Amino acid sequence: MNSPRLRLLSCLVVPLLAACGAEPSEMVAEVPPPAYTCCEDLDVDRPYQAGQTLTVRWTVESPDEPGSTSPQVELTAHLTGPYGTVDDLKAASAVAGLVTFTATPVRPAGTPGERPVSTIVIGPDAEPGFYDLVTSVVGDGNTTTSGSSIIQVAPKP
Repeated sequence: MNSPRLRLLSCLVVPLLAACGAEPSEMVAEVPPPAYTCCEDLDVDRPYQAGQTLTVRWTVESPDEPGSTSPQVELTAHLTGPYGTVDDLKAASAVAGLVTFTATPVRPAGTPGERPVSTIVIGPDAEPGFYDLVTSVVGDGNTTTSGSSIIQVAPKP
C-alpha cells in the first residue's frame, strides 16, 4: 500500500484546501460618518445690512478613524424676519411682513478637510430688525437636525 505517500499527500493538500476556504468573518467596527453643524461665531456675531451676503460656514466633525463614508446629506439655511425684538423672535410671534431669504442647498461630499459654505443674500430692501437663521442637515431617510441663530440687520448708515 501507498499509505505513507497518501499521508504525506494529505498533509500537503489539506492545509492548501483550508487556505482556499472562506475566511472567518471579521468584526468590522462601523465608523460614524462626518457630522455637520452650523455656524462659526464670525458668521452670526455681527450685524449685517440690507444687500449684504450672509456666509454660513459649516463645521465638519469627522470621525477619528479613516474609512468612514459620508451619508448623502443636504445642508440648508434660510433667514426669516424682521422681528422688532429678540423676544418677539424667540416667541415666534405672528408678525406681519416677514420675509425669507434662502440659500441654495449644499450637498457635501464628506471628504476630509471639506469646508461647506451656504450663502444667503439679504435683500437690498430688507428692513432692519432681528432675523431667525434656521439651518438644517437633512440626511438619509429624511432625518433632520436643525439649529437656529439670531442675526441682526442694522439700519443703513
